[in-house]
Amino acid sequence: MKRSWLTSGLASVALIAAAGASWAEKANDTLRVAFTKELENVDSYFNSSREGVVLQRAVWDGLIYRDPVTNEYKGNLATSWEWIDDTTLELKLREGVTFHNGEPFNADDVVFTVNFVAKEESGVKTQRNVNWMKSAEKVDDYTVRILLKEKFPAAIEFLSGPVSMYPNEYYAEAGPSKMGLEPVGTGPYKVVSVTPGQHFVLEKNENYHDSPKGQPTITNIDIRTIPDVNTQMAELFSGSLDLIWQVPADQAEKLDEMGQFTVENESTMRVGYLSMDAAGRSGDTPFSDLKVRQAVNHAINRKELVDALLKGESQVVWTPCFPSQFGCIEEAATTYEYDPEKAKALLAEAGYPDGFTTEFYAYRNREYAEAIMSYLNAVGIEADFKFLQYSALRDLNMKGEVPLAFLTWGSYSINDASAMVSQFFKHGSLDDARDDQVLADLNVADSSTDPEVRIENYAKAIDRITSQAYWAPMFSYNTNYVFTKEVSYSPTPDEVLRFTTMTWN
Repeated sequence: MKRSWLTSGLASVALIAAAGASWAEKANDTLRVAFTKELENVDSYFNSSREGVVLQRAVWDGLIYRDPVTNEYKGNLATSWEWIDDTTLELKLREGVTFHNGEPFNADDVVFTVNFVAKEESGVKTQRNVNWMKSAEKVDDYTVRILLKEKFPAAIEFLSGPVSMYPNEYYAEAGPSKMGLEPVGTGPYKVVSVTPGQHFVLEKNENYHDSPKGQPTITNIDIRTIPDVNTQMAELFSGSLDLIWQVPADQAEKLDEMGQFTVENESTMRVGYLSMDAAGRSGDTPFSDLKVRQAVNHAINRKELVDALLKGESQVVWTPCFPSQFGCIEEAATTYEYDPEKAKALLAEAGYPDGFTTEFYAYRNREYAEAIMSYLNAVGIEADFKFLQYSALRDLNMKGEVPLAFLTWGSYSINDASAMVSQFFKHGSLDDARDDQVLADLNVADSSTDPEVRIENYAKAIDRITSQAYWAPMFSYNTNYVFTKEVSYSPTPDEVLRFTTMTWN
């Protein structure tokens, strides 16, 4: 981080901006937003980034909507739903809805979407979001049934989040590649243009249906990828941007002190953690030894990370899930006090009295990763640091080639433990533990319709995962949003930019 820029650069850029830069494109009704991370594919089934979630909610709709404030489920593309039996959900669909290309929405679109994404060979990036569905059947033009592979009590929650409905005729012809370049949905915003990874232009859907998302008021949304936060801030000062987000705490504090912008901090469901290759997928690795994994957990001062770097609404986390998620039982987690001497002793017991060197990967928050490295170095674990694009690191993870990584997961804002703990510990391509006991417990927890049985088995899984130190969970994230005084916006805890709730002052 460029601290000299923080102390002097902000003031000098502010003076330049005050000399005559226009603050916003309010006159052109265009909100200009920055993304920090490159979005590999706009098609929401073929990316797993937060930026992808933001565009998914703007461009597409799901059958159900969960109010981010009240957590109440409301009909979106579906108007009502009922369970026919434990594995059959029938939904009545909203009539009179059209896709951005004029194609009418009906049961054929739901059947096509579900039957396509539910097939593993279709290649949906986050299988956990869709692999609980077996298929869909058309009852009539505005009634469908979704058939589950087995009982899955979190079905409504997942249908309210990552499961978007696509136009069957267009998608059959376009596929993921064209959908990523020329997206078509029913959502509140239409895509005007896509420059992959760099620039996305949206415009208000004038024919948007009566959705609980609300009607958009700002006509145009112009999104550019600007990886460097200092560049983002410079453009905010110069009037080239109206809103930036995921701003590090110290920069946000400086901006707030200047009083020229609105700075909002909101908690999120995102958890930062270290993943260790306990199963030895990457070869002969020290992390297959429990004592080494315990040493890593004892080496990290989580509270110092939160207090010094994250700040805001962040908190120390000990679970492989976010504490508010159903089934994320904090009491079941083993905790590890910060004790570097104990970490050194455990490494010595494991046969590493002089420590060892390991590849250490990360894709975001370089400053956080460097702070974590300093804790590891202090106990003798030297890091060969590799900072990659998210998509590149995810692909290495899926191949089992990553011994140690600082990663984060926002659960697609799904408020159920299955969206995180089951995503990473059920022997899938991202599971570096491969623990059969954990798998068995999660299979029961994910499929039981009895809430107490679910809680009991998630607790068992969390107990096993944390006592075996497969991960080093560290902290929850908060997000700092900074925008001009021309913009009115109230962020929500699910870390989704909602353009429909943004207005001009």
